[in-house]
Amino acid sequence: MRSGIHPVSRPVVFRDRAAGTAFLVRSTAEATRTVEWEDGNTYPLVDVEISSASHPFYTGTSRVVDTAGRVERFERRYGRSAAARR
Repeated sequence: MRSGIHPVSRPVVFRDRAAGTAFLVRSTAEATRTVEWEDGNTYPLVDVEISSASHPFYTGTSRVVDTAGRVERFERRYGRSAAARR
């Protein structure tokens, strides 16, 4: 490997804002804030909107998506297609 071209990998805390959980993993992500972890050390902190702790696929919860409302809104905005009018 060539030296000087690879990003620095270090321990980083990722905090899921939706679930309120945090994970300590190695990452190259840049962080502006820090947090004191359970082991007493201070690590960079990256807030994320969703992770495996809050994602519906991993938690087994499902969300209802209003597809009928989307179709109606599309038809109001753009009208029905020529093929659908026949």
